[in-house]
Amino acid sequence: MSISPFFRELRSAYQSEMDDLTFDSEGRNVLRQRLTQRRNEFDFLLNMIELSPEMVAVTFHQGFRFKLPAVMDHLLTHAADEFPDWHSLADAAELTPWAHDLTQVVLKEPMGAWFLTVAAGLEYMYGKAEFPASIKHDNDDGAAGDDHDNAFETEEEQDARSREEAGADWMVEQGFDRKD
Repeated sequence: MSISPFFRELRSAYQSEMDDLTFDSEGRNVLRQRLTQRRNEFDFLLNMIELSPEMVAVTFHQGFRFKLPAVMDHLLTHAADEFPDWHSLADAAELTPWAHDLTQVVLKEPMGAWFLTVAAGLEYMYGKAEFPASIKHDNDDGAAGDDHDNAFETEEEQDARSREEAGADWMVEQGFDRKD
């Protein structure tokens, strides 16, 4: 299955957002409290649905029940400007009662239906094992590698990443610190 570049890019941003919300600085799981806080700030967050949809989409975490995975898989192949109508996904992505209330607020926004489609796609990928946000791989020395999912990269993207890594290796050989 092919994931569109749009969803590929947002997948890691959504995962990072969820990771940031999940644990506090002392390692305690505070996801429930932080999601409640985000949902209380929902009116303000609506300003970001087009610019940073992943930051708003987390408010819908666990708000969807996916009944037709094939429809959701197909959604993930679409570019951001080619999404099906939000209402056509109703059979595939059922909303919980609390998420339905938030949806009514979102649908009043000009980009609301588009955003809900994005939120459903991100939450679907987040909950599926075959769509990991990152894949850890081993370097030649056996150490854990960087967190980068290359399962869906095009050849051009893989070449660009290889060139970037080679450039970073050369800079390290010249005595510079590796940029992370």
